[in-house]
Amino acid sequence: MAMAARGVLAMVVAVAVVWCNNVARAQTPVFACDASNATVSGYGFCDRTKSSAARAADLLGKLTLAEKVGFLVNKQAALPRLGIPAYEWWSEALHGVSYVGPGTRFSTLVPGATSFPQPILTAASFNASLFRAIGEVVSTEARAMHNVGLAGLTFWSPNINIFRDPRWGRGQETPGEDPLLASKYAVGYVTGLQDAGGGGDALKVAACCKHYTAYDVDNWKGVERYTFDAVVSQQDLDDTFQPPFKSCVIDGNVASVMCSYNKVNGKPTCADKDLLSGVIRGDWKLNGYIVSDCDSVDVLYNNQHYTKNPEDAAAITIKSGLDLNCGNFLAQHTVAAVQAGKLSESDVDRAVTNNFIVLMRLGFFDGDPRKLPFGSLGPKDVCTSSNQELAREAARQGIVLLKNTGALPLSAKSIKSMAVIGPNANASFTMIGNYEGTPCKYTTPLQGLGANVATVYQPGCTNVGCSGNSLQLSAATQAAASADVTVLVVGADQSVERESLDRTSLLLPGQQPQLVSAVANASRGPVILVVMSGGPFDISFAKSSDKISAILWVGYPGEAGGAALADILFGYHNPGGRLPVTWYPASFADKVSMTDMRMRPDSSTGYPGRTYRFYTGDTVYAFGDGLSYTKFAHSLVSAPEQVAVQLAEGHACHTEHCLSVEAAGEHCGSLSFDVHLRVRNAGGMAGGHTVFLFSSPPSAHSAPAKHLLGFEKVSLEPGQAGVVAFKVDVCKDLSVVDELGNRKVALGSHTLHVGDLKHTLNLRV
Repeated sequence: MAMAARGVLAMVVAVAVVWCNNVARAQTPVFACDASNATVSGYGFCDRTKSSAARAADLLGKLTLAEKVGFLVNKQAALPRLGIPAYEWWSEALHGVSYVGPGTRFSTLVPGATSFPQPILTAASFNASLFRAIGEVVSTEARAMHNVGLAGLTFWSPNINIFRDPRWGRGQETPGEDPLLASKYAVGYVTGLQDAGGGGDALKVAACCKHYTAYDVDNWKGVERYTFDAVVSQQDLDDTFQPPFKSCVIDGNVASVMCSYNKVNGKPTCADKDLLSGVIRGDWKLNGYIVSDCDSVDVLYNNQHYTKNPEDAAAITIKSGLDLNCGNFLAQHTVAAVQAGKLSESDVDRAVTNNFIVLMRLGFFDGDPRKLPFGSLGPKDVCTSSNQELAREAARQGIVLLKNTGALPLSAKSIKSMAVIGPNANASFTMIGNYEGTPCKYTTPLQGLGANVATVYQPGCTNVGCSGNSLQLSAATQAAASADVTVLVVGADQSVERESLDRTSLLLPGQQPQLVSAVANASRGPVILVVMSGGPFDISFAKSSDKISAILWVGYPGEAGGAALADILFGYHNPGGRLPVTWYPASFADKVSMTDMRMRPDSSTGYPGRTYRFYTGDTVYAFGDGLSYTKFAHSLVSAPEQVAVQLAEGHACHTEHCLSVEAAGEHCGSLSFDVHLRVRNAGGMAGGHTVFLFSSPPSAHSAPAKHLLGFEKVSLEPGQAGVVAFKVDVCKDLSVVDELGNRKVALGSHTLHVGDLKHTLNLRV
């Protein structure tokens, strides 16, 4: 039987099994609006010729209050009298279809899905088309699994919080510390997940941007996310924390936003009407639903003690704009809140309607999914060779070369023996990070390297904690002493950094530094240090060591991480990844409290600020650092030296000295300019290169020292040159946020940076 035919048959059999199991259990429908059921298919909410809003209104009109409340929680119960099956809203797809949410599972029918690198490494590619391509593959595999009853349609991904503090355990899940990069990642990945083609309002799957907002403390020295109050200035909120969410909603048209556990300036985010109804739905016009982080409504009542009784908690969250509760709290207390007059039924109607409309857009109420768009997808479309190759390519593009004294790339032909040493040298599960799913397969670093040369493996430590008892120095140094080259793979795993666990130190765990130094000193040949982690480490000792020839950071590189690492080390692929976060010295963790949310430095107290945009201290490696096996040269082709802001007649800044003008209004309409750059591969190897365009604005409004305006990825053969064009929207790209949270265009001298190239332009009225 042909592969495709077997896949179709497997899908049909699986759907039949799901159908029979459901009928046997409870006589509940497998899918809504079954065309073979004349009563059900005649309902207005099943009429696909009507608008989603009209269909949702029809369904709402058929429900009792108690039934409506059942649609406010993630575990949606079946409603057999209307032919509606049960539905689980909670599925995850951070970097591949995940088994973390109860809405998705694997089976013998679909035993695994493509596991891409953790987002922090994908972000290091600075390749917006890659962000989208991964989303497209993940949504295809998700739809394929949905069609055989193994996955939902609503995926609570991506995590687009700013990686503000290097100790954050969940930084690995994010695109890094820069608001523009996080925004571009959000839009690319969400579009890849959601775009159903055809240009309408339909959704392939529904994405969710989380965790809104200013969420980046999980559990640090006893301070937990459930009760943490993030004290954030309006300036920092609108300048740093909000932009990715704004882009996700406005530019990505995301179907959902998740509010977080923490409080912001004293208010739980899921009970903050200004943040939810005011900003997400009001200012940004969310076309979708707002969901709570799991049990966060319960948390604001039982942990934060924000309301006096549970009915008040139900009322304040729904009235603030919450539509769906991950958890049972609203199912338990909403009816009582309505009966007590704390909440109107129309408030419940509004929330439930938002949820229904998203399900309408997903085709949930359109009948048999096999007869709908994407209905032909099935097990044959999961873990395809092209999907797995994209996982390998994503890791290749993200891996960052931080040091190279000339040892790389290696020549497989000249190496007779390679020592592969370290607690992550044969890592498999570690490579897929958290919010993972069962991968198609693993290629560990040892396997990837061993496919090219003969290897000798020693873990050096039995685990990444590398305590004294687990240190195995003798065997490791002996292996290094007899090998032509040594590859050390160290770093972290989920025992060191994860959800609900932040780090307290920026040093490599336990005695890993001693292992690295001992092996480097004993090694007969070059030593290549590979750091596998989500967050950054202070590896100054290795950076400055003459014994260590090269350093690479590989994030958590996904299922094909070992193959991608080998591709880089042996020169089959030229590294082009760039750091999406600042690597701070260990002293940062000693001096700066993780709970201090201020982004900007304070010279009066020695507070150094955070992220490359504001940090004033020393770095181990800087945001954007990354080497190649070739050299790229930049030259400016064209950019203006003067840009005039055409203010309305009578504007005060015509007669007064103004530091800035509003970044909104008629003067912003066509206020833009182009920057053209010539990029040449001046080396001897083809490679991909990220062109960063930074700006250093005038010092008005405590502006960033510099900020990223744009980035483009180019691939060039040796000697080849290309022109990269950036269109700079003055009010959007050159603006800064003032002390009150308003965007302003600073007048005066702006310096544009591209590598070592600098260009000054004067912005005037």
